[in-house]
Amino acid sequence: MKILHTADLHLGQVIYQNYDRSDEHQHFFRQLEQWCKDEQPDALLVSGDVFDIQQPSATVKKAFTDYFVRLHQTCPNMAIVITAGNHDSASRIQADNAVWQLANAYLVGTPPAFNCLEAPDGWQYQYIIKLESGYIIALPYMTGERKQTIQSILDKVAEDNTLGLPVVMMAHQAVTGVDVTGHDFEIGKLKTQDANTFGSGFDYLALGHIHKPQTIGHQDDCMAEDVSYRSPVVRYAGSVLHVSCDEVYPHTVSMVEIDSHKGKVSIQQLRIDELRHFYVLPFDGTSFSSAEEAIEAMKQFTSEGERGYIRFRFDHRTNLPSNFSQMVYDALLSYNDEWRYNPKMLWTGQNNTLQQEKEQLVFEVAELQQMTDPMQFIERTKDQYPGLDIEDVRLAFEEVKAEMHRMDEERQAKTRQKTNPAES
Repeated sequence: MKILHTADLHLGQVIYQNYDRSDEHQHFFRQLEQWCKDEQPDALLVSGDVFDIQQPSATVKKAFTDYFVRLHQTCPNMAIVITAGNHDSASRIQADNAVWQLANAYLVGTPPAFNCLEAPDGWQYQYIIKLESGYIIALPYMTGERKQTIQSILDKVAEDNTLGLPVVMMAHQAVTGVDVTGHDFEIGKLKTQDANTFGSGFDYLALGHIHKPQTIGHQDDCMAEDVSYRSPVVRYAGSVLHVSCDEVYPHTVSMVEIDSHKGKVSIQQLRIDELRHFYVLPFDGTSFSSAEEAIEAMKQFTSEGERGYIRFRFDHRTNLPSNFSQMVYDALLSYNDEWRYNPKMLWTGQNNTLQQEKEQLVFEVAELQQMTDPMQFIERTKDQYPGLDIEDVRLAFEEVKAEMHRMDEERQAKTRQKTNPAES
């Protein structure tokens, strides 16, 4: 069984509040199309975070459709399996599944219900895609550990897999042992779950969510271009673009070949040529000490060609004018967004704590949209309010939640009484 594994497309991302990345995604999909054409895989897997926000624009949705229709036209026998990530709307991904199956594509957005094990047998097949070469279990993003639920699906595959075909499972989760380099969360604060919670019976777990390509338990050779392991293998394909300037590692698509169930898993990393790269000035690791010095260095660098994103490194003692960002934008104006500016500057020196705190208060739009709990925002900004008792705030929110839950139960009870007067 041969698959191409990718994830975290983040279609529609607007980076640094300013820059649309549609041409960068278009550049990636040209490469993906060529890889599909050259390799003729049995399936292309996209393990979540298809879109950057839960309600993408009509333009972004059209781009998604155009990209994957073209991939189907290029390789009509290749199955395309797309699952929802935490950035996606599960219901929106799921809604189009029936139509996409006409193009040999499967969109799985809605996870199994929490009480699915109590439901009549057979629900498991909603998440099983059987190909001539093997099985794909398509699991979208799920909250919490669901080992029994997942194992129930794996058991169904085992019952049917009398020929010993490879079994691939997709998921969008953070697992123990993951390297989160480039993300803005700390590993100690990231909720992870052990790979064992995904059950037993798969040969390759195609993960999304973490942007660095890596095979869990094999961090030493995570960037090796061609490796083989014994089944089972747990791997992140990584994001297709640098989603932030801190992702300093290469981005790849994983081409995976599995010879048989419980057999050998071979992984080849296909290096993505990104349209724009990320640069930190100055290159030599030193720091600028004035705005004028930085602007002149940037002008020299941008005049030499290429294109990409620029970030500055300053000594903490540097006093920048209030209009420094505007000075940069003005200097780059003639490049028509081919050169782009990252306003999150790096500060060097011992007294940079205040500057770092200021930088941490810059939120991307998608990041704010993912903060469904107000406490997430308060936790991130609590240092700006020295007199704030965070435990009191947390307790207050818990009381509000409890009251809202009580009111909702009363409302449901009244609705039932109106519908079934005999119950009262």
